[in-house]
Amino acid sequence: MSNSAGPNSYAAAGVDTEAGDRAVELMKAAVARTHGPEVLGGVGGFAGLFDASALLGYRKPLLASGTDGVGTKVAIAQALDKHDTMGQDLVAMIVDDIVVVGAKPLFLTDYIACGRLVPERIAEIVGGVARACEATGTALVGGETAEHPGLLGPDEYDLAGAAVGVVEADQLLGPDRVRDGDIVLAMASSGIHSNGFSLVRKILADAGIGYGDAVSGIEGPIGLALLEPTRLYTSPLLAALADETAGPAIHAFSHVTGGGIAANLARVLPQGARVDLDRSTWTPSDVFQVLSDLSGSRVGDHEETWNLGIGMFAVVDSSVAGAVAATLAGHGIETWQAGVVETGDADLSGYVQGAKGVNGGAVRLVGSYA
Repeated sequence: MSNSAGPNSYAAAGVDTEAGDRAVELMKAAVARTHGPEVLGGVGGFAGLFDASALLGYRKPLLASGTDGVGTKVAIAQALDKHDTMGQDLVAMIVDDIVVVGAKPLFLTDYIACGRLVPERIAEIVGGVARACEATGTALVGGETAEHPGLLGPDEYDLAGAAVGVVEADQLLGPDRVRDGDIVLAMASSGIHSNGFSLVRKILADAGIGYGDAVSGIEGPIGLALLEPTRLYTSPLLAALADETAGPAIHAFSHVTGGGIAANLARVLPQGARVDLDRSTWTPSDVFQVLSDLSGSRVGDHEETWNLGIGMFAVVDSSVAGAVAATLAGHGIETWQAGVVETGDADLSGYVQGAKGVNGGAVRLVGSYA
């Protein structure tokens, strides 16, 4: 420890405050790049300050908030000593939830708990957070790094964050906008994203496979494939919403996170609406097939755990489906029609109906994967 320490000092207890100061110095430039004129005070204050006067231009601004973490995916980053993608995972899990209601993210704060504060490691993590904030137009206005010696191992850490966005009240997306005949557009994921890693880790442990091992069907060490960062959808979706013709005909988004494919889409459908998602419209990427093979199961057995290649849905009026898909493709997001919203009486056996306390619509997957 660099702090002077007696036997009953903070340093002797395992907390290095000077290391914390060095970490802040290492990350300051990356954080500052996310700051526009709305951010006051820079880095290091007790509170982050954001000038909200821009909200005066809204007729009725609604603030949208979200909080999340990266989950047990951090265990793979720690095992490989590769931490530069964790920040994007964190930002994606938060701001891509906020954009689901049509909100533009304004600012984000992060929190890192670690067993031992290594300045370079913390700066690597926060650098990833800052780059993802830049990419999504989100100001990183503050954060906290805490050492928890004795609770976490020296090389263990966890990270979480929270963000706030804004949406005009009459532009709020959600189930009340969805109509019979709407097209469900699926957007490709970049991989497993940041959900279901407890199952991933169990499959590899049961198979005796290390994160640095090569596995048939995956290029390079499997751990690197698993660390592929969560895709950022916020900026492309906001661009689609800003289109004067197509934007007003976008009715709902759904972020495919914990709970799998059908449950997350069902959350943004109104009661009485149903969707048959056609598996034949996409092929789950190799990492899902490899993990399923290692576990002795079928890819379809994991539809309630992993995204299987779909990271986000858009529910749009049929007249603008092509335009929305083209806009997203122009931002590098592969997009395709995966289903159609139907209403009216139907046998809902086999459908997933709502999720996470939301009594929404009904969704099932049909057919076989391409």
